[in-house]
Amino acid sequence: MWTYNKILQYPVNIKCPNPKLAKVIISQYGGPDGELSASLRYLSQRFAMPDQKSKAILNDIGTEELAHLEIVGTMVHKLTDGVCPQELQKAGLGPYYTDHGVGLESIQKEFK
Repeated sequence: MWTYNKILQYPVNIKCPNPKLAKVIISQYGGPDGELSASLRYLSQRFAMPDQKSKAILNDIGTEELAHLEIVGTMVHKLTDGVCPQELQKAGLGPYYTDHGVGLESIQKEFK
């Protein structure tokens, strides 16, 4: 069906952390115009297509959009790599990392 190569389709060359930019980019995960939303739109529209070629094209586009999530995730990781919890909080990423990243306990310890 598909082949997964453990390399990014496009290299992500981020040299300096920037949590404010990470906050903007993170909306590309599941925001209204994000990669996940686009993927789901293509994959659901394929069911209404009248022929197999149209279905196949939408299926390919939808799965490609899913692959973009890996690039977005790498960008967010590199933009926040080594950033202390106070900087994450200041950039507005505290709730995200409390829920999904470093964990509530780690954030709470840093603010005590």
